[in-house]
Amino acid sequence: MKIETSSYFAASVPAAATSHVDRHQAALVRSIEKLRTTMPIIGIRNPKIGLSDNSWAYCSPYDWVVSFHAGQLWLASQLTGDPTFLNAARARRSIFRGILAHRRAQDHDLGFQFSLSCVAEWLMTGEKEPRALALEAANLLLGRYRPEGRYLQAWNAQPAHGSMRADFANGRIIADTMQNLALLYWAYGETGRADFREAADGHADTTLKHLVRDDDTSFHTFLFDPSTGEALRGETHQGHADGSCWSRGQAWLIHGFAQCARVTGNRTYLDAARRLAAKAEQLMGSDLVPVWDYDVPNPKNAPRDSSAGAIMAAGIYMLADQCDVDEAQAWRGFADRLIAGLLDTCDLTEDPTALGLLAHGAAHVGSGYSDTMLPYGDYYFMEALMRSLGHTQFFW
Repeated sequence: MKIETSSYFAASVPAAATSHVDRHQAALVRSIEKLRTTMPIIGIRNPKIGLSDNSWAYCSPYDWVVSFHAGQLWLASQLTGDPTFLNAARARRSIFRGILAHRRAQDHDLGFQFSLSCVAEWLMTGEKEPRALALEAANLLLGRYRPEGRYLQAWNAQPAHGSMRADFANGRIIADTMQNLALLYWAYGETGRADFREAADGHADTTLKHLVRDDDTSFHTFLFDPSTGEALRGETHQGHADGSCWSRGQAWLIHGFAQCARVTGNRTYLDAARRLAAKAEQLMGSDLVPVWDYDVPNPKNAPRDSSAGAIMAAGIYMLADQCDVDEAQAWRGFADRLIAGLLDTCDLTEDPTALGLLAHGAAHVGSGYSDTMLPYGDYYFMEALMRSLGHTQFFW
């Protein structure tokens, strides 16, 4: 099968036919074929996490990961022009209407949810409803901005969980939110409304100041006084310890700052992506796939996180595209190494029994969820493969 790029998303593929380019192209073709062959099994459900037999457990309607399979389908539609993928992605639109209709379903993950679904559909088809849905989601995300601390609050205080949940959620930012800023930047581009850009820039600045440590490792979360915006302390939620460096959090930040730099032209964000990527490369040492937390005891026997590797690879290719030739070559070398690690140790695209693309993801090790398929790992794996081949236009 030869992949044809759609005219809307025309992208140049490097002329040099190196072995890794051929290998990445073949993996991308296999990923698309996996999406095609699993479509009758998955239907319009949305994968949440892999099961022990490499089938999927599926999302509830408002899950934060609900858009990642749709994002893969839109990438496949973009690359092939095959309406089968477009129709399967479009059939999920009602899920995102439902999120907008339920206030308690809305948190900082509106960016993940709507960038890879409704923004993608708008860009691919020009239909008006998905654009309107994405703009409504952007307005709701903007409403989470706390100007006193210049941040977007990540999670909601749930009344059913009492004051403990409120104390935990109120005033908290997390590394993941850097990926959600794309929806605000997109909305600014669509409307010219300065609030969108100011909130995205404000949150990025605050993240750089408080989540990125002086040694270029990162906290997963940071807590502010919700009344005054005073910075209180860094903590973890999914990492090994408050002072450790959770590998997927570091990856979210690399991709997020590279993305912010690309959209805004702000070199401070580009330098942040550089620093975080260099630290991750140092912390990985000779590992093929990132350990789930870089500070975990006995790392050689600890779970790996293929999703961290995929997210980081996609972000580092984006970083490389914004650097001069010599620096870009070095960054691409690191990203190529990450992809090689995924292909050598985690690739499920040739396993006919597996419904996903990558094994050995670590969703939440502290809660017992590791060594599994993850839909966000699969999405970023496809994005990273495409970026490695020269594609530069995505849905964020």
